[in-house]
Amino acid sequence: MNFLRGVMGGQSSGPQPSGAETIQKLCDRVASSTLLDDRRDAVRALKSLSKKYRLEVGVHAMPHLIHVLQTDRSDSEIIGYALDTLYNIISNDLEEEEQEENSQKQTEDLGSQLTELFIKQQDNITLLLTYLEEFDFHVRWPGVKLLTVLLKQQGPQVQQIILVSPMGVSRLMDLLADSREVIRNDGVLLLQQLTKSNAAIQKIVAFENAFERLLDIITDEGNSDGGIVVEDCLLLLQNLLKNNNSNQNFFKEGSYIQRMKPWFEVGDDNSGWSAQKVTNLHLMLQLVRVLVSPTNPPGATSSCQRAMFHCGLLQQLCTILMATGVPADILTETINTVSEVIRGCQMNQDYFASVNAPSNPPRPAIVVLLMSMVNERQPFVLRCAVLYCFQCFLYKNEKGQGEIVSTLLPSTIDATGNSVSAGQLLCGGLFSTDSLSNWCAAVALAHALQENATLKEQLLRVQLATSIGNPPVSLLQQCTNILSQGSKVQTRVGLLMLLCTWLSNCPIAVTHFLHNSANVPFLTGQIAENLGEEEHLVQGLCALLLGISIYYNDNSLENYKKEKLKQLIEKRIGKENFVEKLGFISKHEFYSRAAQKPQPSFSSPDHMMFDHEFTKLVKELEGIITKAVYKSSEEDKQEEEVKKSLEQHDNIVTRYKSIIRVQDQELEELKKQVESIKAQNEQLQTTVTQQMSQIQQHKDQYNLLKVQLGKDNQHHSSHGDVAQMNGVQPEEISKLHGEIEEWKHKLELLQEQLKERDSLIESLKLSPAAGGTTTEQSSQTNKPSGPEVDRELYKEVETLRAQIQSQSTDILKLQSEKQELLQKLSVTPVPVSVDNGTVMVAKTADLERRLSTLLQENKELKNEIAAHGEEKASLKQQLDSSNSTVAILQNEKSKLQKEVAESKKEQDDLLVLLADQDQKIIALKDKLKELGEPVEDDDELESGDQGEEDEGDDEEDDEEDN
Repeated sequence: MNFLRGVMGGQSSGPQPSGAETIQKLCDRVASSTLLDDRRDAVRALKSLSKKYRLEVGVHAMPHLIHVLQTDRSDSEIIGYALDTLYNIISNDLEEEEQEENSQKQTEDLGSQLTELFIKQQDNITLLLTYLEEFDFHVRWPGVKLLTVLLKQQGPQVQQIILVSPMGVSRLMDLLADSREVIRNDGVLLLQQLTKSNAAIQKIVAFENAFERLLDIITDEGNSDGGIVVEDCLLLLQNLLKNNNSNQNFFKEGSYIQRMKPWFEVGDDNSGWSAQKVTNLHLMLQLVRVLVSPTNPPGATSSCQRAMFHCGLLQQLCTILMATGVPADILTETINTVSEVIRGCQMNQDYFASVNAPSNPPRPAIVVLLMSMVNERQPFVLRCAVLYCFQCFLYKNEKGQGEIVSTLLPSTIDATGNSVSAGQLLCGGLFSTDSLSNWCAAVALAHALQENATLKEQLLRVQLATSIGNPPVSLLQQCTNILSQGSKVQTRVGLLMLLCTWLSNCPIAVTHFLHNSANVPFLTGQIAENLGEEEHLVQGLCALLLGISIYYNDNSLENYKKEKLKQLIEKRIGKENFVEKLGFISKHEFYSRAAQKPQPSFSSPDHMMFDHEFTKLVKELEGIITKAVYKSSEEDKQEEEVKKSLEQHDNIVTRYKSIIRVQDQELEELKKQVESIKAQNEQLQTTVTQQMSQIQQHKDQYNLLKVQLGKDNQHHSSHGDVAQMNGVQPEEISKLHGEIEEWKHKLELLQEQLKERDSLIESLKLSPAAGGTTTEQSSQTNKPSGPEVDRELYKEVETLRAQIQSQSTDILKLQSEKQELLQKLSVTPVPVSVDNGTVMVAKTADLERRLSTLLQENKELKNEIAAHGEEKASLKQQLDSSNSTVAILQNEKSKLQKEVAESKKEQDDLLVLLADQDQKIIALKDKLKELGEPVEDDDELESGDQGEEDEGDDEEDDEEDN
């Protein structure tokens, strides 16, 4: 610090050094000092001088500051001072006093020159990017500010260096995730400068998850109610999306359009909006327009339009449109936004047509907007926005065009006059005293007729009541009447554009126009006069209208055929003069401005002359009309013949197309019929196969019955003396009796076996009780035999159960056979002789008695089996209890064995310890003897006796173990 006092304060008696000298001394100190503290103090002093002496510090200190950044990376304080100093000398954001001293141009040149000096070595930018990875606030924040000002001064060069730097853009994206809001917000400003006019960097930033992070910041800050941070994020989003089709597609596919809907949620009370909220909402609306701009590819625009409808964003915008208390500039931008969201999208246009304003009675939103457009008290920009909205509503919307024109036709006009229609508003604006309303209404009506010949013909039916007592006048005639009255230029230009659009590609409208004998002289008079420059535009449009009357003339009027009109032009105007006047349109400055984009944007109402769609029409017709005027009659005839042949060819083609279309429809119907017939055929085939299988089954059953009947007849003929009763043979009955006797015998055997098992179980039940009172040794000897007997007993019980189950099944079989026999007896009557009838009745009664006794015995056997089963269950419980006692005794035995083993182990350990102790005592005695110490013999005797006793104990223990 002493050197600083000498440098900054100087000697008290000497003169004060100049700023350049001080800066030079500080630079020398930074370059030559070996102590870090001295270098740090010198850089701090340069920072304090950098704002006042930008040029001197920039020229002399920049190399030293860069060297500090390269070598003193470990000290964050000196790095922070160096970065701040570089920021001060490069930035043009000077204080007010300094701005008074230096001109703005000089400061901009100085910042740009110093930036060029810094980025001359590309490694300096790479070095700066590495410092942005530092978490230290005093390093990271100055680094962000320095890189931002470098991008402001020399954007394209710095962008290119960052683009080729490894992970350069990714490092900058990490700034958005910084928890310190100052760094995060300045990071947003840095990315704004980085993404300007560089599509490659815009794509990288977008794919580094920028949309997600920025939308999260906007949500956290409160959407449109947020502060300037929201504004900065929206500007960055515009940079990323504007004129970048890849990013727009990524934004749409990432479902980020849905996240924009909460931005436009406004309440009922819209008074007192802050300036920041107005700015934020304005930028949000502009961001929506970026996604649906007419300059975007049509496919991308239409997909975004559909997404905005499905997520409810269009509905939200229409709510703002119809809300009260919304600021005028927000309302204007909302109208423009809704215009581009519905432009060319039939689904969105249909929804917009259904929107009603919250009035009593409700009115369509289109009518409310048109009322604003023809109201001269409304702001000019708002009227332009409404006109643009109406144009977008009718763009490629034949349904909407028809609805607008229908409100002008006599059959649909409301006779009561309770509601105002769109057509009435357009007619009112078309003939009002305000020239701007005339122009807007004329352009709006021209869009209702755009590329729609049917509506052009229908509009010829519109009749207007000009005054009481006078007959009605057609709309076409009224337009030409106003045109000839010499109104304002803006009004005449609007009417001429309407007439040109109306007559183009509509020969019937041309005929109606030419039918008024005053129209052609008026046009030729306007074109032939030499008027001032302000009238050049009107002359050009008159020439265009006359040229349309020639080109689309069907020669139905004798006095105004094509050839006569061309002769009239040649006599009164001159072909060259006519073409020159026609060229006034495309050469006009207003024409060039209008041709640039669909939205009508004019600096003042006086500049509102041309419509974008009309410029397309002029471009299409200018060359055609010029050729038509110069053509001779013979060429016209040839052209007419060519046209006729083309028309015939087109008619033939259309006829064949219609035939092919009808044939295609018939073919489709036939295909459907074939498919239905195939399906019916498959169903019928399945039913046939099912019926065939059923028939085969019936055949098999028939053959089987036939064979059975043949056997029965054979037995009846060979054994006539043997009685038959309902198809049951006595042999079968005797056989059944034998089987029943056999099963009874088996059942008796099983009962005997069961009794033997019961006695065995009783003996086993007595054995555990007797075994419980014996000694431990006897229980141990008896334990191995108990479980084996239990297992054998359990197996035998299981076999008994299986035998009983089989016996019960056999009994059930016998019962079923009996039932079958009874059924046969009841179903199949066989004729028997009267002599044998009494014998068979007696046998049958005897058989039934036997069967009843067998059934009774079967029931008794079942009862006995059930009783045996209950006894078996009780025995099983007793066996389980005995098994549990055996398991408890086994556990006790295992515990005792473990205790015996542990005691043995302890004894062995004690013996080992005693043996070791004896060895140690003997060794000590030997050492004492060697040393000459006397050792008593009693000790030796005692030790010997003790050893003998120990050995005897060991032997006894071994014998006990054995």
